[in-house]
Amino acid sequence: MRLLVSTELFVLALLSNRVVEASALLVTVLLLATIAKSLRRIGRTMVFSAVFALIIFVLNFLVFRLGLVEAVLYGLRFLAIISSTSVFFVTTSPDELEQIMRWTRFPRDVVFAFVTAVRFIPVVMLDAFQIMDAQKSRGLEFEQGSILERVRNFVPILIPLVVNSVIRSGELAEAMDSRAYGSTPHPTSLYVMSLKWFDVAVTACSVVLFILAALYIYHLQLKV
Repeated sequence: MRLLVSTELFVLALLSNRVVEASALLVTVLLLATIAKSLRRIGRTMVFSAVFALIIFVLNFLVFRLGLVEAVLYGLRFLAIISSTSVFFVTTSPDELEQIMRWTRFPRDVVFAFVTAVRFIPVVMLDAFQIMDAQKSRGLEFEQGSILERVRNFVPILIPLVVNSVIRSGELAEAMDSRAYGSTPHPTSLYVMSLKWFDVAVTACSVVLFILAALYIYHLQLKV
């Protein structure tokens, strides 16, 4: 259900051609985040994406010489696209994501690799921050010099980060061997997701609203 709603918002964000439509999508995302009690996490994503949206606005307005309304539209559309995709990933745990991919009959190895990568993203980020703090304590500067010098200064961070990732992948492979991964072709799961009447009702309402919104946007495009 969450994946379907997020996909519908993503498609509507791509179809939006007016500032009002993109703004309405952003308000819808905020309302859904409030209902899901994930407003703070969605807000952080939107604040981070607002920097890139501002860059898109400046490039379209000053470099490509587009109108003010069109430049604002492109910035809001980018923000709506990012926030609509974040609705699913912020409100869905890796375990639920694994259940969804299994339900869609993805190969087991693909599901395991994807879910493991999602789980390891926070771990790798934490390692990167720790390595940066350790290198700063040794006198390495990241915010001084030219762009090439700053990029070169990240080499002492990337090398330990890659080494840590390789070591962790070896430990993961040993853990998988010790648990006899692959010995059972169709393993069972402790938790199985199932659709309830509320999920079906929300899915049906979202599909109806998506069709009406898409027809409304298409009707406005025909008028233009």
